[in-house]
Amino acid sequence: MQLPVVYQKAKEQVCKIWTTLQPLLTVHVGLASSTTALIILEQCGKNKGYQERDACGFHPEGACCVLDGPEKIESTINMKTLWKSISVEGIDIILSRDAGRYICDYTYYTSLYYGNGRAAFIHVPPLSESVTAEFLGKALQTIILAMLEQCEEQRE
Repeated sequence: MQLPVVYQKAKEQVCKIWTTLQPLLTVHVGLASSTTALIILEQCGKNKGYQERDACGFHPEGACCVLDGPEKIESTINMKTLWKSISVEGIDIILSRDAGRYICDYTYYTSLYYGNGRAAFIHVPPLSESVTAEFLGKALQTIILAMLEQCEEQRE
């Protein structure tokens, strides 16, 4: 599902995912246009600091995702463990604790909040000659399968 670059609409879609689909895990993928051949695994979402206006010219009330929500929420997926155990030839994978106070981080925090931490966020580079859609799809498949293995281990 493609989410709009609009805070309120993105929040509505994320809430809908959690209430209607009730997934084991939700994995969000966002574009990190400043990177080349780099995948970024985001560990946590932050609640405050959303001053930048969205595509419709708005920013969230109180510049936060959830009024009175916790300052940050960690994913139940241990991104550090994932980062250490996974490799994809031809692309660097790094770990991050700051998804950037715009729609990506806002979406991630909202999903972590409504999904009780059962969400993940991956920043990917733009498509290029070296990072094709097929290549990126295979890389994401490898990463998401490893995330699902962690989910299964947590359930046992």
